[in-house]
Amino acid sequence: MKMNYQPLPELVNTAQKLLTDIRQHPHFQRLNYTPDVTIGDACQALNDLCTEITECTILDASKFERFSP
Repeated sequence: MKMNYQPLPELVNTAQKLLTDIRQHPHFQRLNYTPDVTIGDACQALNDLCTEITECTILDASKFERFSP
């Protein structure tokens, strides 16, 4: 049986949108959650994947963490 898959760029863009939504969610912000791998790390991994494929939106991973300018 052949599986029907969404195009990879579409999946990556959806994942990036979900990461943005999670990071901006008030409940997530109140958790003060600091895992070893951050949302910014996950965003950067998706950005790296985007360099391998086309039709993706590259996100600025630094806006997902509390980096100082």
